[in-house]
Amino acid sequence: MSNSLPTSEESTELPATLGQESKQPSYVKLAMRNMVRKRGTSIYHFALTTIGLLSVLVGLAYITR
Repeated sequence: MSNSLPTSEESTELPATLGQESKQPSYVKLAMRNMVRKRGTSIYHFALTTIGLLSVLVGLAYITR
């Protein structure tokens, strides 16, 4: 099962702006809000991705020299 429904801790109310009450926020806005809320996890994943990518590039440079 997926946790697509937010729990009471995670739910945040968005202010209605310019008559967009019925329009749901975009996935980009939801992702940005998640990144701000879960800052530690985002930084950890960014660091892992950066280290992994650099390792692959250095490894390929070493192999193909």
